[in-house]
Amino acid sequence: MLIPALVLGPILLGFAALLIPRHAHGAAKVYGYVIALAVTIATIASASAPDATVRWLSRPFEAAFHLGWTGIGYWLAVLLAIVTLCALVAVRASRQRDFVASILVLEGAMMGVFAAKDLLLFALFWDLMLIPVFFILVGWGPAVATAWRYLLYNLVGGLTLLLATAAFGIAYGSTDVIGRTGVTPLGDVWAPWIFAGFALAFLVKTPVWPLHTWMPATYADLPPEVAAIVSAVQSKAGLYGFIVIGIPLFGSAMHAAQPLMFVLGLIALLYGGYIALVENDAKRVVAYSSLSHLGLILLAVFSGNDLALRGAFVYLIAHGLFSAALFLVLGYVERREETRLLDRLGGLGTRNPRLAGALVLPALAALGLPGLAGFAGEILILTGLYRAGYVWPAVIALIPVVLAAAYMLRVYQGMMHGPSVADLPERPDLNWVEGIALAPLVIAFVLLGIQPLPVANGLTFVAAQTATAQGPAPPPSPTPQVTWVTIPGSMGGWVLKQVVYPTQAPQK
Repeated sequence: MLIPALVLGPILLGFAALLIPRHAHGAAKVYGYVIALAVTIATIASASAPDATVRWLSRPFEAAFHLGWTGIGYWLAVLLAIVTLCALVAVRASRQRDFVASILVLEGAMMGVFAAKDLLLFALFWDLMLIPVFFILVGWGPAVATAWRYLLYNLVGGLTLLLATAAFGIAYGSTDVIGRTGVTPLGDVWAPWIFAGFALAFLVKTPVWPLHTWMPATYADLPPEVAAIVSAVQSKAGLYGFIVIGIPLFGSAMHAAQPLMFVLGLIALLYGGYIALVENDAKRVVAYSSLSHLGLILLAVFSGNDLALRGAFVYLIAHGLFSAALFLVLGYVERREETRLLDRLGGLGTRNPRLAGALVLPALAALGLPGLAGFAGEILILTGLYRAGYVWPAVIALIPVVLAAAYMLRVYQGMMHGPSVADLPERPDLNWVEGIALAPLVIAFVLLGIQPLPVANGLTFVAAQTATAQGPAPPPSPTPQVTWVTIPGSMGGWVLKQVVYPTQAPQK
């Protein structure tokens, strides 16, 4: 029952936090990071925890309250736990009790997304994780319009996800299919339309151009601690869905959508990198850089290449770590100087050397410095794309990789070593609490850069080979031939070795 406790525990304890007296800010903060620390330790220890299943529905299709880890789900859950812990250590907000309660509920809802092995349960947690972010934007953000834009965009995606889930359940007879071997993909009549519903929800959440317009304002208006969580983890839910739902269940539809996804991914890469290069708001620079980085991961997911996919898994975790660190540090700067506009900041490194050091490490990881986690993910993705024969996409993807160095150095150099601004207030340097909040993120992306193999290999995949659901089997379709191997020490999971897409449907 460890995994259900990781999902339901933070939600229930988040609501329990509302019992703390409203003005007991210190007690609320301690309560929050004690709970977050316990969740982090339990999440790391839950790698081999058994699944928990309770039958839920039998009509119009079978569904279950089924929670367990796929390999990539486990690593994203670990990322979520670490980032949430760091955010709660760093938190400094008004109405701190309510703020901590909202973050804990958000953590439990996102844990549910990565632990759900039933599509219907996945869809319900998908919508649930929107609610805490919406209320945080309303309660602590400067513009309510941003909250509504975030909610409406993501609710449309959530609705298509729910409709696609219901259609899948009716067509297949069960939605308890995530992480299950032997699931026969749907036939050509149903699969493209159902996949389109899933894909729209995943693309909105990632986000991918042109469905990204909710993202820059949301990241800029969220308190930095929550922006760290949303950027680092919630934005990965869509790519996670493509991996654990799209590849095993909709292989032929994924292959058919590959040209479109490559175009969208390349546009996101170039557009995000260019806007980050000219943006004046430091948080929006990181937001648009995330658009660019996630576009690169989208290319890898749809490449069908083993090496590129492994790189995507490493980069999912790497981006989460360094983007969370960047948002926390930029929050520290904004609290001190009361602005995050680059043309209003300069010379901070002379007065705040520890703050400068705290910014330079995640900035170097974001620009892909060899030895750090960002480089490990990028080089695996680009090499995999080239080996798979996608030479031009790989060449075009190099452009925003170079741009990343330009805009990250622009932020760091201008903010810390640019000309001093005379009217900036003198504020204290990075303190030990802020340093402790950043330390786990920095240590993690350094270790991942040195040794990415545990994340690249310790991943569970689902091979779609034989039917296990009750009822008549769907008609055959041109599904990918998938080779899976077991890697020792990889949590007993399957690791993708090769994907071959047939050009014709099998003969009856």
